[in-house]
Amino acid sequence: MSGYLGRPEATAETIDADGWLHTGDIGRVDDEGRVFITDRMKELIKYKAFQVAPAELEALLCSHPAIDAAAVIGAPDEEAGEVPAAFVVTRGEVRDDELMAWVAERVAPHKRIRRVERVDAIPCSPSGKILRRELRERL
Repeated sequence: MSGYLGRPEATAETIDADGWLHTGDIGRVDDEGRVFITDRMKELIKYKAFQVAPAELEALLCSHPAIDAAAVIGAPDEEAGEVPAAFVVTRGEVRDDELMAWVAERVAPHKRIRRVERVDAIPCSPSGKILRRELRERL
């Protein structure tokens, strides 16, 4: 890729001086050299001096027996900048405070869910990507 047509600022943000393409993806490489894309930089929640990956919290929430689907976004917070807020589709009975306590037992303090919103479905694109913009509009 040589850059974005007619967008030199976007090109400069994406391609560094050495020609490396910075996609904004976060991933890992396993012992066998396989690459796994796990999240996106611009989706990270900035909680005080910490960065919280929504995908980690979404996977944890989906492992709860009463949760069918989940999405996590950063909700604006005057003191912290952003706090993790979860949108959940439930398949069983669970109170919001119980769910937040369950997550808190399994994550570092800065990753705790501070707000739970129940929805009928998580908004997704045809490719399955969570439409976080729509969730932010609901807050």
